[in-house]
Amino acid sequence: MSSVAIKRVCCIGAGYVGGSTATVIAYKCSEVDVTVVDISVERIKAWNSDNLPIYEPGLKEIVIECRGRNLFFSSDVESAIKAADVIFISVHTPTKTFGLGEGKAPDLKYVEAVARQIAATTRDPKIVVEKSTVPVKAAESIAKILKSNAPDVAFEVLSNPEFLAEGTAVRDLLKPDRVLIGGEQTEKGKMAIASLSWIYEHWVPKENIITMNTWSSELSKLAANAFLAQRVSSINAISSVCEATGADVQEVAHAVGMDSRVGSKFLQASVGFGGSCFQKDVLSLIYLCDCLHLPEVAAYWHQVVIMNDHQRRRFANRIVRCLFNTVSGKTLTILGFAFKKDTGDTRESSSIYISKYLLDEQAKLVVYDPKVLPERVMSDLTDPALGCDLDHVQKSVTIVTDPYKAAEGSHALVICTEWDEFRTLDYERIYNSMLKPAYIFDGRLILDHAKLVRIGFQVETVGKVVHHPTK
Repeated sequence: MSSVAIKRVCCIGAGYVGGSTATVIAYKCSEVDVTVVDISVERIKAWNSDNLPIYEPGLKEIVIECRGRNLFFSSDVESAIKAADVIFISVHTPTKTFGLGEGKAPDLKYVEAVARQIAATTRDPKIVVEKSTVPVKAAESIAKILKSNAPDVAFEVLSNPEFLAEGTAVRDLLKPDRVLIGGEQTEKGKMAIASLSWIYEHWVPKENIITMNTWSSELSKLAANAFLAQRVSSINAISSVCEATGADVQEVAHAVGMDSRVGSKFLQASVGFGGSCFQKDVLSLIYLCDCLHLPEVAAYWHQVVIMNDHQRRRFANRIVRCLFNTVSGKTLTILGFAFKKDTGDTRESSSIYISKYLLDEQAKLVVYDPKVLPERVMSDLTDPALGCDLDHVQKSVTIVTDPYKAAEGSHALVICTEWDEFRTLDYERIYNSMLKPAYIFDGRLILDHAKLVRIGFQVETVGKVVHHPTK
């Protein structure tokens, strides 16, 4: 199937997915002009500066190399739409907090608004690509809006879901396991698919570019993230059994992962998954099953979310129990606020919920994270949806920029993010600055527990019992 020549690409939405994807396309397709647009002037200014609005290893270097050559960031959305051959929709699709589908269904108001803007702006044929994570049949809704508002314009709507992991997004884009492209199985639809495939073929082997119908592509994204989230909840469920029996969850995970039918990835016990994708996509799948009158299937996937919430609560309760059943007035050091290492993203971070539970117990928190800005921490903890009292948070939470300062006078360290620097801190120095008995709660299984015990720490972690010498 022949393809349409692609000379200009527009990406609407200068967030994590849009900015990263557009940058790599520009990097690998030097003959294609790529423009990233957003209604946020401040965000566009940040993309055009040396302080990018997102942190992702390797991204800044590529942006600097391509920016001004064939990569552009602009707030002139209409001009970019008119000039583009391909338009990526990469806007936010948060979970609804109200009305029908509250707490489960994705809110597509931004996707709809972009579709209407495209229809109102252009009179030339366009390939419109949904890049945002959307529910099944969203492409059909986009196509209906385009056709209803611009009936004389030829649009082809494709699904091209992203599979980026924060912290490795550039690597994931440069060397993807697969690229999915879904579209109408008509002659024009197949031509549009071939055109988008041409872009990716600049650096992705053709056999790794999978084409399919639109609905299969949309569902594949939800299913992939649901399966990964399920693995995390599964090993976390086993971690509670390990703690009760004396088994070691890392040894169990290794044994299970050696089975080639299972594999070893995503079998790291922790305080639970976070980020913008896993929970949102599982909830979207649950809502889809509810709408399709599949209550048993919805209940199955809902248990993945329930287990994740349980793991966070269980970890916080363990902190309280170990500290003599009260943390009221005690200083606890939260090491790590991002949902995972190598990112400044805190969306759905387990740190938020563990902090909330400890604040509910009247603890004093000192927070350190190498990439998360202080205002982001306070915004997350004072979000009305979390239910924390604003005055209480402001009086009880201190944010510092030095991990050693964060530990001074603390009753316990709580490792919530697996930052590499936490592995190499001077824990003897930290121990000497803390109140005794000094506790470490390793929620990511990243520390040398035997060494910490020798220093004098009381060590508690996920999925195993750390033995301390009797005196």
